[in-house]
Amino acid sequence: MSTKQTARYHAAWHRAVRFVCQRVLLKALIGAEVSVTVEGERNVEGLQGQFIVVANHSSHLDAATMFSFLPTSLTRNLATATAGDYFYNNPLKSNFVGFFFNSYPVDRGGRKSKNAGLSVSLLRSGVPLLIFPEGTRQKDGKMKSFKPGAAALGRALRVPVVPVAVVGAYEAMPKGRNWPKPGRPPVKLLIGKPLRVRAGESLADFNSRVENRVRAMYTTQSTTVLIHDEDRPRSRGRHLDAQEDAS
Repeated sequence: MSTKQTARYHAAWHRAVRFVCQRVLLKALIGAEVSVTVEGERNVEGLQGQFIVVANHSSHLDAATMFSFLPTSLTRNLATATAGDYFYNNPLKSNFVGFFFNSYPVDRGGRKSKNAGLSVSLLRSGVPLLIFPEGTRQKDGKMKSFKPGAAALGRALRVPVVPVAVVGAYEAMPKGRNWPKPGRPPVKLLIGKPLRVRAGESLADFNSRVENRVRAMYTTQSTTVLIHDEDRPRSRGRHLDAQEDAS
């Protein structure tokens, strides 16, 4: 992957314009329409460089709320994938999603193109990623199973995966609506402690562990029920994961 394709993600001018778009314009718009609260900021204190943020996906509010309200330490360089065939077919749309969501193109339908491998290139160059592992927005407000792509990146590159649960976005703006419901409905962002793949852990197990963390936060609407078990022996970690999933 050429450095030309990843250059703008490191450019100071682009970072400055993104800050205005995300933390001033977008935050003011979202804050006027929904009431946003964030919990778990302490779980990511000191986190820098390469990481992957994963979240459930139920609304067009999800990415907009995350980019404008998550701690700036997470969003300063955060990039997210968007459909290359839709958002990158003209400069107006590509610049819009580029400035507001620091997007990068991916190809749908399994096609191979010049965009292949861009997620890996960005991570290796120090750009963190936001990925919605369900693959598409929920139609009924219920979390779907996570596809393994985000976990595979975290496992292959040995980078932390930050679980985030977005609560209330579906109720505020479900699929089919193009604007939030009136009355500033509540939306909550819950940030869990970063997860790393364990020695010998399979992709399926790691992906399941990431999904279970997001699901537990989404179900309980809290980060406090989770126990950080990264450094505990694997057998004890599995037991704690089962306890958390039953919470």
